[in-house]
Amino acid sequence: GPPVVRQDHADRKDEPMSDHLRRFWEKVHKADDGCWLWMAARFDNGYGMFQVDGKARRAHRVAYEALVGEIPEGLHLDHLCHTRECVNPAHLEPVTCQENLLRGETVNARNAAKTECVNGHPFTPENTYLRPAGARSPRRMCRECHRQSAARHRARSKA
Repeated sequence: GPPVVRQDHADRKDEPMSDHLRRFWEKVHKADDGCWLWMAARFDNGYGMFQVDGKARRAHRVAYEALVGEIPEGLHLDHLCHTRECVNPAHLEPVTCQENLLRGETVNARNAAKTECVNGHPFTPENTYLRPAGARSPRRMCRECHRQSAARHRARSKA
């Protein structure tokens, strides 16, 4: 579920805030859809960029750490809203790298979501062969298609 946000530094005026967080919140626009949009510099991949102690950091990570806490080691922040410039911690969830990739809009995510092969055979545990890691692509293969292909090859070899 969404993280528990400790406090919203962007709205609270009664507590002192570090200079870098003050600079940070000046660059955020709260949109009507709930996203907190980063309005300043971005990395080439679209994620917000914020300088902290001379180092470029991803803006959504800065917001999460400031309002929720440390990001668990080895985890990535997934944008549940699918908006890379959003820094709202309620829209961010710590997940594994693999989970983040599979939730995204990548070729791997699209392939993982497929329930059948190109010939319509179901990707069930009984009908799916997974090649070992490091093997040539594709990693997931339809056993029925493989059986049919092997039968055609055997028939051609006998002719």
